[in-house]
Amino acid sequence: MRKWMKYPPADRGVFGVLKCICLAALFGATQSAAQLPQDQIDQLPNIIFIFADDLGYGDISSFGAQDIQTPNIDQLAAGGIKFTDFYAAANVCSTSRASLLTGRYSVRMGISGVFMPDSPDGMPLEEITIAEWLKQAGYTTGMVGKWHLGHQDRFMPWNQGFDEFYGVPYSNDMGNFFWYENTEVDYSEIDQRYLTRRYTDKAVDFIDRQRQQPFFLYIAHSMPHVPLYVSPQFEGSSQRGLYGDVVQELDWSVGEIMAALRSRGLEENTLVVFSSDNGPWLMMGDDGGSAGVLRDGKTTTFEGGHRVPTVAYWPDGIVPRTYSRTASMLDWFPTFAALAKLSLPTDRRIDGNNLSPVLFGGAGFESPYFFFDTNNSRVDAVRLGKWKLKRAQSSPIPNWISDWLGIGQQDHPELLTDLVANPGERDVLTENNSRQLQQLRRLLAEADAIESEYSLRVMQQTKADHKGYGTVISKALVLGACLLLALFSALFVMWKIIWKVKAVIVRNYSAADRERK
Repeated sequence: MRKWMKYPPADRGVFGVLKCICLAALFGATQSAAQLPQDQIDQLPNIIFIFADDLGYGDISSFGAQDIQTPNIDQLAAGGIKFTDFYAAANVCSTSRASLLTGRYSVRMGISGVFMPDSPDGMPLEEITIAEWLKQAGYTTGMVGKWHLGHQDRFMPWNQGFDEFYGVPYSNDMGNFFWYENTEVDYSEIDQRYLTRRYTDKAVDFIDRQRQQPFFLYIAHSMPHVPLYVSPQFEGSSQRGLYGDVVQELDWSVGEIMAALRSRGLEENTLVVFSSDNGPWLMMGDDGGSAGVLRDGKTTTFEGGHRVPTVAYWPDGIVPRTYSRTASMLDWFPTFAALAKLSLPTDRRIDGNNLSPVLFGGAGFESPYFFFDTNNSRVDAVRLGKWKLKRAQSSPIPNWISDWLGIGQQDHPELLTDLVANPGERDVLTENNSRQLQQLRRLLAEADAIESEYSLRVMQQTKADHKGYGTVISKALVLGACLLLALFSALFVMWKIIWKVKAVIVRNYSAADRERK
């Protein structure tokens, strides 16, 4: 097993040069679209990937939301592919983003949780990102928004394949939340009310400057992660309070990007994907979004934690329809590589599947399986076809408290679910389904053999912006008050019982004493 080398701080140029040398050696053994004639390179599709943060399955109108209007995203779904059973690779930010960019389960990289502002580590430089792989095909690569794969210089986007970076190092509830213009830091406080607009302006500017050659643009929004902020134009615009307003501004952003593509004659040959990094953060109450008909949300391996609203739009390449077979965030790396006429790396396992046949109208994969990874590098569940098996789980928190707080960590037996008939995962089907049960158990046993090639990264948190955490704090205070009241009530009742028993004993003793006299 290879160990992750702990590099000392150094100039970014050293790490960039070392990584370029290693990648160049690897790329030399693979097919490269850069060897194609220039006219064929010019015909390669532009790729734009738009990532929301903590957006739930029930937060887009084309996926069932009644109180949030998202007409621009809905138009992408109507004119492209609407994925009804699409999964984020993990149920929290960093793990999901690492898997998106590499096509690999995060457990293979040693990323088991969320990177914090004082974390010494990040996504290993040995990993190959979509941006790095597409560059060999002549793509210009840019990122706008939230990175969250290590904030130290050597792990930042400019050392992970991106020619340009405009955005922030991690989540908007963390300390030291500053804006980057490529490698330069702006230390002024960020007004998050205008953060979505700021990302949008930078994305449109990138499109305008790079439209003469194929480009890959990764737009990773900070919203609707708590704390929520929205520009004045969208305040009160939805029927679901601040959360809905934020989502409707995200939809506006999608509309602006599509308008930029149309005005520059790029829409027809640009693949645009919209998705979310994981499910909604239900413990944040009204600020946490909705999983719709799915069970639970972020941090869990129930459907609400992993299944996310996803659409893909590309007039020149996509046959519009709804696609209801299993697909996941892991699939975009091999898909984008195929569209760029690139083979895949041969020195590592790529866990995703090439979705380009699906985009072009094919039936897709008959029986792809998907592992549900937890925060502790343990595969907790697996889906194969319409069947999902979730390992038995124990929790020190009573289920009713977990439901009330929106934590989702519950006691339950081994769960076998038919997700077509029961997307809410409430029925336990173990009888009369022994074939499916045994098949899924075998897959979980195989998943247990997946080991990290690197040591696990341990992160801690510094002072942060916790605006919007009021729902959780209020519930915790109410729960604590109730528990204290229950304790005092129990003590009072016990005291009354003891007092009455004592009074009876004393009365009986006095009566007996009088009789003796």
